[in-house]
Formats: sequence, structure tokens, C-alpha cells
Amino acid sequence: MYFDPAETMRPEPLTHSPFKSLVVPRPIGWISTVDAEGRHNIAPFSYFNAVSDDPPCVMFCPNGSHQDGGAKDTLANIDATGEFVFNLVGWDQRDAMNQTSANRPHGESEFEFAGLKTADCNKVNVPRVADAAASFECRHLTTIAIPPGQTDTKNNIVIGQVIGIHIRDDVIKDGKIDLQTIRPVARLGYMDYTVVNDIFSMKRPD
Repeated sequence: MYFDPAETMRPEPLTHSPFKSLVVPRPIGWISTVDAEGRHNIAPFSYFNAVSDDPPCVMFCPNGSHQDGGAKDTLANIDATGEFVFNLVGWDQRDAMNQTSANRPHGESEFEFAGLKTADCNKVNVPRVADAAASFECRHLTTIAIPPGQTDTKNNIVIGQVIGIHIRDDVIKDGKIDLQTIRPVARLGYMDYTVVNDIFSMKRPD
């Protein structure tokens, strides 16, 4: 089949948009921030990835708006402070991550709501998830506004430079990161997720 997404994202026989189920799997950007008053916030974003490794930079998309019509707390907090932290979601954090996706009133801590313990960072004034396998301290570089959707959804790409990296000691084995210990969780479409269990290697032809 073929369809033009400008006309519809759910042509027959599809009952839901297939887009998020075809760009898969997507790492989850579990982003922690603080507001101008120092109140903690954490939320998961399904549009997240690395964009360079020298210097190390990551991006995520805090699309949509807060319930009151303003910018999402995460984006507003980054605009106010210029800092954020990416926390890696492993299998053990899946339920807490899901809890932090709930829409909470401004100023209420999703860390407390989800029962998450925090730990201090070294270079940014933002808490990280204490038991995350890895956390990246990030300095905000730029926010790029992209065209709004058919429902006038506000869309943005936030890019940050990684200026500090925390790794849990138990996930380092033989000098490498052991993903089978972490079992990272990734986003699919609909209400679906996947977990990294099977890993294979291929040598490049050159």
C-alpha cells in the first residue's frame, strides 16, 4: 500500500497510525530536569537518540504541550536552566519509567510519585536516577522548532552536549558495557515496548 501522510495517517485497512510502529525500536529518553525554583522533574520521551560522539551529543523531542497549554515542563525547565540529564531505562526501571509518563501538576516531583531515589550530578544542578545503569549530564546547546502537526501540536528538537557520564560499576565487564545485564527498554508503537535480550555481531567489510 501507499499513502500520503499529509492526507491521513490511518488509511484503510489501518486503524492506527503505523509511523511509530515502523521507526523502531527507539531508545527512551528518560530526561530529568529542575525548574527555576529547583523543583525536580523527570519524564520519558520516545523520540530520543545520540547525534554525535565527538563531542558526545544527544537529542530528544518534547513534543506537545502541557495540560494548561504552555510548554511541557521538561522543555520549560531546560529553557530556564540550560541543563538536563538522560537516564538509561533498564528492565528494572520499566515500571517506574512508565509511572513518570503521567501528567502531573506543575511543581510536583515525578521522582517522588514513582518512588525513585535520586543522586547528585557532578557538573549540572539536576538529579539523576540513582539506580540507572547510566546517566548523562547534559548542557543545552539548541532547540529547533519543527513544523506543527495537523492538530497544531508544538514540535521541538532539543540537542544537548554530554559533559559528564555516570555508569554503574556492575554493568562494566571485561572493559565493555554489558547490555545483557542492563537489558535496555525501547519504545515501539501503540502501547508496546521491547527489551534488549539478543545481541549479535557483524564485522564490517572494510
